[in-house]
Amino acid sequence: MKRSVGDKIIDAIIVFFMLLVIIAMLYPMWNTLAVSLNDARDSIKGGIYLWPRKWSLYNYQSIFKTDKVFNAFLISVARTIITTILNVFFSGLLAYVLSHREFVLKRFTTVFMLMTMYINAGLIPQYFLYRNLGLNNTFWVYILPAMVGAFNVIVIRTYINSLPPSLAESAKIDGASEMKIYFYVIFPMCLPVLATVALWVAVGAWNDWFTSYIFAPKQSLSTLQYEMMKIISSSMQQGAAQTPDYLQQSKSQQSSMVTPNSLRASMTIVATVPILVVYPFLQKYFVTVNIGSVKE
Repeated sequence: MKRSVGDKIIDAIIVFFMLLVIIAMLYPMWNTLAVSLNDARDSIKGGIYLWPRKWSLYNYQSIFKTDKVFNAFLISVARTIITTILNVFFSGLLAYVLSHREFVLKRFTTVFMLMTMYINAGLIPQYFLYRNLGLNNTFWVYILPAMVGAFNVIVIRTYINSLPPSLAESAKIDGASEMKIYFYVIFPMCLPVLATVALWVAVGAWNDWFTSYIFAPKQSLSTLQYEMMKIISSSMQQGAAQTPDYLQQSKSQQSSMVTPNSLRASMTIVATVPILVVYPFLQKYFVTVNIGSVKE
């Protein structure tokens, strides 16, 4: 079918606009990568946009040669994996329970969860609660409060309600228990929404630094994002305080040095790449969720 001149012009405008959006979104990350791969002393001169002027991996070597940053990276990875698995598991189970029409407390539980999304006691009561529970300065402060998410439960329950009820009914007639129905019938069909929720939880857990700052300030429990926040904060100061103490360079090391800008760029790349690697494998499920949400 032939397209009119007006349609071609509109398509050209849309493509041009989308290219501008893509460039605006990719350039900051690309420029950060270029700065992180450039020699720190040369980066002070500025003028680095799309390509490193003087290649160097010393910025990354300076980061990972310290136990603090490497330990923070391991803590972030462990926290993200454990939190994602437990949140998806328990949120899925609770969503399946709430999807049953015969569940007496269905409405009460749903309203109670919605209230937690709008009403918050505040940071100070939360701090004392965690302290009384013995969670402060422990690894469990990252895990236990994030085991169930109200919004995730509602999203999964909505998806389960869109599935044909005859599937669970036929399995029940065959003598399957509720746990078997969920794990062998409902769970495989909910993989798209579960993968989507897993991505949300993983990104939130990976990017969170505030929990470390308030509830787990101990260095052995520091996360990668918290370390990056400290570097960014210190780079806003003047003089030698720009660089964290454990990354300061001695006079004999001036030939290979790091600067606040180079450290900030390197830490940003290190903290961002893991999520960028995982995201493409889960991106396809977003389309599936959107298609499933309009099925009859």
